[in-house]
Amino acid sequence: MHDKRYQVFISSTFTDLQEERRAVQDAVISMGDFPVQMESFPATDESQMDFIGPLIEQSDYYVLIIGGRYGTVDETGLSFTHQEFKYAVEKGVPVLVLVHGQPDAIAVGKTESTEAGRAKLTEFIKEASFKRIRKDWKDINELKL
Repeated sequence: MHDKRYQVFISSTFTDLQEERRAVQDAVISMGDFPVQMESFPATDESQMDFIGPLIEQSDYYVLIIGGRYGTVDETGLSFTHQEFKYAVEKGVPVLVLVHGQPDAIAVGKTESTEAGRAKLTEFIKEASFKRIRKDWKDINELKL
């Protein structure tokens, strides 16, 4: 435990990484800090980034968990997760990148099914990892650490 309580924004694709998100959330809580993530938000008419942007900006850290999916792409051509990452970088929020270290071991239903999707994921990992704190993980226990 420490004196200051940090707000930590947890970002990832959603359906494929629910257990992983929960593990990181539990680790943040166990350290006495506050996790902020998409599932905590009410449904709103605001665009996702209009609503999430200020929450990212107010956070002390932005944790990006990358598994086998790039995620849903909107009219910007980027996934929501990629947009959140770019926003955190633009606003100067310290970013911690957690990338699945054994992509071949990820269940088929939790990976990109198209060549275009896999290419976008590869590019995103390269961009997110460039000159940043990056840790690879293989399972939930490694993720918690």
